[in-house]
Amino acid sequence: MNKLRILVVDDEAILRLDLSEMLAERGHDIVGEADNGGDAVTMARTLKPDLVIMDVKMPGMSGLEASKIIADEQIAPVLLLTAYSQRDVVEQATDSGVMAYLVKPIREEELTPAIEIAINRWNSYKTLQGELEKAKEDLETRKLLDRAKGILMDQHGFSEHDAFQAMQHLSMDRRLSLKAVAQAVIAAAEINGRPGRASRRRQRM
Repeated sequence: MNKLRILVVDDEAILRLDLSEMLAERGHDIVGEADNGGDAVTMARTLKPDLVIMDVKMPGMSGLEASKIIADEQIAPVLLLTAYSQRDVVEQATDSGVMAYLVKPIREEELTPAIEIAINRWNSYKTLQGELEKAKEDLETRKLLDRAKGILMDQHGFSEHDAFQAMQHLSMDRRLSLKAVAQAVIAAAEINGRPGRASRRRQRM
């Protein structure tokens, strides 16, 4: 496993020390320690660790609450430590964005596999997020292109094919993306008060 920068969070100092030693023996860097969920969130935002290992029950903000914030902000994967293996705790951990969990007391032979699970799930999640963002961007670009083509067809009597080719040529000549060209066509039409076919259809609806 690659060397990781890890934030360790537990309200019991002796457990933080033991865990930090186990992690250091495996070649990882302990970039910070915290004893409550609030400090864990603050330190995670500042330090940007590769992994947060956090106890579930702590005074103030719980590990589950802190895990949800860290997951929602997509800062780092969280490996949760719990003295409980009940289904409701596991379900709450999953809902909070936790990537993996370990039941205390921690067994050394279980630590590395749990870390690997957390990191692998996080990487899969980030890959999926990237694919979803790309799909969303592609859909937005397609809608803009359709609207811009309609404007050029109205203004210049182009066929759909010719309108698209005109935008392609402009994209290459100006070294702009097709999306940027489409946005420019739409903006110019709106300034001139000629929204194009797609916009007029929406207005009639």
